[in-house]
Amino acid sequence: MSDEDMPATQQELPTVPAPTPGSLVMDVARGQVGEFRCVRGGLWSLRPIEGGQHWTVAPADTRPVTPRERLRAETTRRNARSRGALL
Repeated sequence: MSDEDMPATQQELPTVPAPTPGSLVMDVARGQVGEFRCVRGGLWSLRPIEGGQHWTVAPADTRPVTPRERLRAETTRRNARSRGALL
């Protein structure tokens, strides 16, 4: 049986290697940069840069951040810390 004839549940989905915890990742579905935390049930757990509620995303819906997005996220994090926000 070829892959094309296999039910979708049995086909191998492309895997995206998980980044190192603490790495910045762009969630393209939300258009938001998050800090990678861990893998849970095949989904990635991301945390907002300025702190707050974690969310999950399919690895296929992510991409590495650009240098500009990284700079913006790091600035956002520093500003939140300077305001005394809980991180």
